[in-house]
Amino acid sequence: MQADYARMLEAAEASGISDWLLDVRRRQKTPVELSAWVSTHFYPEVVARLAPRRLRMAVLSSPALTESYRVDPEQKKYVAYSTDPARPYDIGLFEDEGQAMSWLRPNIR
Repeated sequence: MQADYARMLEAAEASGISDWLLDVRRRQKTPVELSAWVSTHFYPEVVARLAPRRLRMAVLSSPALTESYRVDPEQKKYVAYSTDPARPYDIGLFEDEGQAMSWLRPNIR
C-alpha cells in the first residue's frame, strides 16, 4: 500500500495537484499500521513535497470504515491527529461523494 501512496504523490507532484479525493470504500478494514504510517510519515512528506501548495484530501469511506474510525481506539487516535485543524494540511472524512467533492471545491457549483 505504501508504494501506491508513493505513486499517488508522484502523480500529484507531476500535475501540480494538491486537492485529492481518496476513495477507500472498497477496503474492508484499514490496518492500524497504515494509519500510523500515513499520519506520521506520509502526510508530512506530502506537505514538504507539495509546498507551497496545501494538501486538501477528501477521504471517501464506507459506513463500516467510518464506524471503525469512531470506535477503534487506535484508529480514533490517528483520525483525530490527521484531521486536527492545526495540521499543515486538511483532511476531511466523507461517506457521500457529492459532499466530498463540495468540500474539495466549495466555490464550484
